[in-house]
Amino acid sequence: MTYDEYNAFCRSLPATTYVVQWGGAHVWKVGGKVFAIGGWDKSGGPAYTFKASELNFNILKDESGFRPAPYLASRGMKWIQQTDTASTKDEALRYYLKESYRIVSLGLSKKKQKELGLNQGE
Repeated sequence: MTYDEYNAFCRSLPATTYVVQWGGAHVWKVGGKVFAIGGWDKSGGPAYTFKASELNFNILKDESGFRPAPYLASRGMKWIQQTDTASTKDEALRYYLKESYRIVSLGLSKKKQKELGLNQGE
């Protein structure tokens, strides 16, 4: 997945905002909270970082092409970075980005969720 494809996918999710920060990373937020980061790989190649459920974190942390996210996972947070950006991994990345979005949006206050029209059926 390219950064353009990544940005287009994240933009398609409701109530998201985009900012470039942290040394040029493509950062996506919902309700002001980060759910996805494009960038941060020292090799200069594309890398995508997302929040994961405990189960997905435990599965992905040891899988080829994934690793606990620099800076975040070392602080005990369940964030994964995908460094294998082969097109065969695009569907999985879209799933994990959407799952990160869901996890983060559910962590917003009920008032904020209602304001943004999120999770009304959950």
